[in-house]
Amino acid sequence: MRRYHWIRLPLLGLVAGLAGTGAAQTASAPPVFTPTAETAWVGIGTGAFAPIEGWPRPVGQDPAHRFITNEEAGRTGKQPTQRISDIGNPNLKQWAKDAMKKDNDEVLAGKFAFTARTSCMAAGVPGFLVLLAPGGLTIVQEPDKITMIVDGNAETRHIPLNVAHRANPKPSFYGDSVGHYEGDTLVVDTIALNNKTFLDNFRTPHSDKLHVTERWKIIEAGARLEVAMTIADPDTFVAPWQAIMRYRRVKEPLVEQVCAENNRVAIDYHIPVANKPDF
Repeated sequence: MRRYHWIRLPLLGLVAGLAGTGAAQTASAPPVFTPTAETAWVGIGTGAFAPIEGWPRPVGQDPAHRFITNEEAGRTGKQPTQRISDIGNPNLKQWAKDAMKKDNDEVLAGKFAFTARTSCMAAGVPGFLVLLAPGGLTIVQEPDKITMIVDGNAETRHIPLNVAHRANPKPSFYGDSVGHYEGDTLVVDTIALNNKTFLDNFRTPHSDKLHVTERWKIIEAGARLEVAMTIADPDTFVAPWQAIMRYRRVKEPLVEQVCAENNRVAIDYHIPVANKPDF
């Protein structure tokens, strides 16, 4: 009989902390990502990747345009703002800077800034880690595979364990992921990602040469979950870079979140709509 372990990751206001990478291999047993549906992991911060010292920094907010979340606006009475990407990041290649400048200009002119969550679109990898949504992620651990499901949009990642990548996989939204345990760390390697997603909430584009490695580790005596990632895309970045996302443990049950319902009432989120019936 198979055994299942569950982890809940509500992705509300995701961001990483500034602690270590969690990349060191240890002799510890493989992690159990919380064996109860009543335990959740809530993102810390505002949904930006945290840099790692010694590596090129990830794209962040343009310092000329302060980002104010809805939560901060509710506390302070300030007007919430949108994410404007910092195209001065020296690690970006010129085509990416040009595309992001065009997008920035449109957002500053009044266009609603795209996020995969609000538009009910596939987030891809590593955008999967910054889905801003009420609700979160469920992970099912089995001996030969891991399944990650975002309840807000029913997005699913399938990660077989201890196998090689498929031969010549066709590029897709979530690519070809394989995983294995290194001591107390789950390592996930993903290739064959298409270029139809953004890397982050700053709408950073990428090519289909993107290669992402994630290291999932429970830290601080079980109080925190840390995901350290390495991003390589020679068509988009001058050099590979690393970043961290961190989450805190809370008690919260798994709930279903519907993405598309009513999302076109007040704002056009660019949700794809079929122009003909399926049957």
